[in-house]
Amino acid sequence: MVVGELSDPGDAVDRSEGFGERLLGQLLDRAHEMPPQLMAPAVAEEVRVIGGRDVSILLQDYAQLALVPLPGRGLSDGVPLPLEGSLAGRAFLSESVVEHPWTGGVRIFLPLLDGSDEIGVMSLTLDSVNDDDRRLLRRLAGLVADMLVTKNSYTDQFLRTRRREPMSVPAEIQWSLLPPLTMTTPQVAVAGILEPAYDVAGDSLDYALNGDVLHLAVIDAMGHGLNAAVLATVAVGAYRHARRADANLAELYAFMDTAIDEQFGPDHFLTAQMMRLNIGTGHLEWVNAGHPAPMLIRDHKVIGPLEGSGTLPVGFGGSTPVVNNERLCSGDRVLAYTDGLIEEHTTGGEQFGEERLIATIERVGPASVTVQQMVRQLSHTLMRERGGITSDDATLFLIEWRGGSADHLTKPLL
Repeated sequence: MVVGELSDPGDAVDRSEGFGERLLGQLLDRAHEMPPQLMAPAVAEEVRVIGGRDVSILLQDYAQLALVPLPGRGLSDGVPLPLEGSLAGRAFLSESVVEHPWTGGVRIFLPLLDGSDEIGVMSLTLDSVNDDDRRLLRRLAGLVADMLVTKNSYTDQFLRTRRREPMSVPAEIQWSLLPPLTMTTPQVAVAGILEPAYDVAGDSLDYALNGDVLHLAVIDAMGHGLNAAVLATVAVGAYRHARRADANLAELYAFMDTAIDEQFGPDHFLTAQMMRLNIGTGHLEWVNAGHPAPMLIRDHKVIGPLEGSGTLPVGFGGSTPVVNNERLCSGDRVLAYTDGLIEEHTTGGEQFGEERLIATIERVGPASVTVQQMVRQLSHTLMRERGGITSDDATLFLIEWRGGSADHLTKPLL
């Protein structure tokens, strides 16, 4: 059978590895020049060639609560599906394929993973499923995820799909600054989440894995609205510039401090937590500039905050900061967060507080296999326990150190 040509109804559909390689190869060849609006029809056609139907591509919304169908010719329309309690949500949360008996066949839900960052889920129906189907569909889902990320730079279509509420201008600025909110390697994993997703202003986070060193920062700019977003934008830009110039943590703080002071003057500042983690040894360094101390979590128990020495918030002209040190154990998690998480007041007027945060971490942690699951569940649980109140930005950034080596990934499988 020629690729792109549907077989006769009586013919068995060829889904062998050789056929699959040709199918995916031809899609990849076409993808380079394919405009974003034709991606969905192209994927739907590939699925039709292998005997599939009713294709849906669902993208995670900004609040990390639902999967939203991507509109497009050839794709099945539908309503957003909750992450909790739906088959698509199960595939997304478990990062594994889910198969379910369906009218006239089997409905298959495949997580869309760009590297380790979860984009969403692709679902389709086949008359029956065997190992050749599963192998081909996993590879197709990987290619679709890569295409979504690549084409996202050329269109607003995918971003619009993910929005379930109007987004403020400050939030628009902040989301455009962010790296992927999840990264997983054999040695280290990180995950973050921002609240309120559609109205965040002064909170931001950033990271980069350069060789054996993971660089991380959490920033909380003073104020609210557009001014806070602009302040955070300059801070993130200064942080990245100094990091890419290979500045150490003390130099990095000084560079950010000078940039904020020169641009905004003495009346503007931000708190920040800057970290460096050697992913080979577990040696963690950090500078705390007026930020809440991160929590060290071991075996799902909070060992305590990583207090250390602090310095003045960025923009106040603090002296050379003390760089704090900690040696992590394999499996340790470190949770950085902004003060909006614990300073919020509940309906009765009581401040949420650090003790309730710790209790929630220890309750949510044991049921969370991945850092993404934990940070999402923790954020949503804390939101419920605060009575749905978020009068200030509240950001979580979770790091898990595993150690070991990733060299095995460089070895060919053949």
